[in-house]
Amino acid sequence: MVNKITTATIIGLDAHIVSVEVDVLNSLPGVSIVGLPDAAINEARDRVRSAIKNSEFTFPSKKVVINLAPADLKKEGSNFDLPIALGILSEEEVLSSEQLSDYAFLGELSLDGSLRTINGVLPLVLGLREQGIKNVIVPMSNATEAGLVDGINVYGAENLADVVNHFIDIPLKSVNIDIRSFLKSDKEEEFIYDFKDVKGQKKAKKALEIAAAGGHNLLMVGSPGSGKTLMAKCFPSILPPLQLQEILELTKIYSICGLLSSNKPLMTQRPFRPVHHKASAVGIIGGGSTPKPGEITLAHRGVLFLDEMVEFPRDVLEVLRQPLEDGEIVISRAKTSVKYPAKFMLLGAMNPCPCGYLGDKEKQCTCSDFQINRYLSKLSGPLLDRIDLHIDVPRLTSKELIDNSSHEESSISIRKRVMSARKIQAERYKDEGILTNSELTAKLIKKYCQIDNESASLMKVAIAKYQLSGRSYDRILKIARTIADLDCSENIKQSHLMQALQYRMFNKED
Repeated sequence: MVNKITTATIIGLDAHIVSVEVDVLNSLPGVSIVGLPDAAINEARDRVRSAIKNSEFTFPSKKVVINLAPADLKKEGSNFDLPIALGILSEEEVLSSEQLSDYAFLGELSLDGSLRTINGVLPLVLGLREQGIKNVIVPMSNATEAGLVDGINVYGAENLADVVNHFIDIPLKSVNIDIRSFLKSDKEEEFIYDFKDVKGQKKAKKALEIAAAGGHNLLMVGSPGSGKTLMAKCFPSILPPLQLQEILELTKIYSICGLLSSNKPLMTQRPFRPVHHKASAVGIIGGGSTPKPGEITLAHRGVLFLDEMVEFPRDVLEVLRQPLEDGEIVISRAKTSVKYPAKFMLLGAMNPCPCGYLGDKEKQCTCSDFQINRYLSKLSGPLLDRIDLHIDVPRLTSKELIDNSSHEESSISIRKRVMSARKIQAERYKDEGILTNSELTAKLIKKYCQIDNESASLMKVAIAKYQLSGRSYDRILKIARTIADLDCSENIKQSHLMQALQYRMFNKED
């Protein structure tokens, strides 16, 4: 008789139900696994054999055939160990198929029979619940993460024997976790870097506030020591807290990548991902022979920070163009195609020239025009067109550095304005499927970014003078919409448009 055990596998960010079919044949002893398993699943035959024997159960001395159905779906990961072991034990009549029919099982087995932590438990359990599964057993170390899912009974087990005993005489305790308990504990977030410690740079701080309020991309250009990196590190301290929808999106991503801790299985802070300029294109956008999320997906609903942006290879920077426009990345392979979310804020910092002192008031630039043009050409026009805010960050004078009398605004007060603007956007776009102004499509821009006749005349002059593209025009309207939200204005005014125009980088001769 063939026993069928329910489990699941991850493709991209989605879970797919897999039926583990086990049959024992009167043939030479051995274990055969079919159904497109990866190397980790193929190695399960030895782990499962030892785990069953060390748990004081009998392993069949016959041919064991294991089929992972559907057979045309590629399976990955070590979470198949537990369902395979239970299928074999059902063949040995330790358990009956009726007992296991209402359950799904996830878990990697150690040789001694204990259950080890696996990646991707949250999306796996969510997928099982959507398919109507009522009960699931996972390793105890994953129980808190799995318990975040409502509408399904989650049980945590320490080892294979505990799972077997659950169906015989010692039931496991179900795990129910209240998401709000994690949110309450992180209500007052503490940040190492605060804008009150950044002297001067009022224009740059205002640009960062606008970027945080509307989810816009921003590029800072300035001399070495002007404070670009410090302000970038302060940027997370003014970002609004995550909404529940964003928390679940992020937690799924970090669960699949194995970046969640067992005692805090929930992403409650917006990610800030600083990337070194030696990072490869695959490391940034994701991919590989077995597609995995890259830095842009790990920065979803947060910030991707590229310091010394022009030091990145041009081909690496160019791969950012599509996800910056679409908010997602599609990785295609010969046999599969996966889609990852990538709605991130790009925060870049760079020097204005190779020596770094072009336009500096204190130190003279030593670069030739040819060197400067070659240096700046690493950033293509189409990429710059996708960055909403461009800001010059001048180096502070010696007097400004020494002066301790000025009191800078703290991140807390800036964050309050950002949260107020985000609240306005959330209410405005509650029926549109977006959260911020940066996500506005061309159709929604016409609906929510209308301007009066005087503002239209101003934009005609700006388009003619600076030769703005259609994309630049749309992005200026988005920025103006965010500035209006920070100003608590229902309509975009001419002053909002004028301020938005200041944050676009135009030719030096203009």
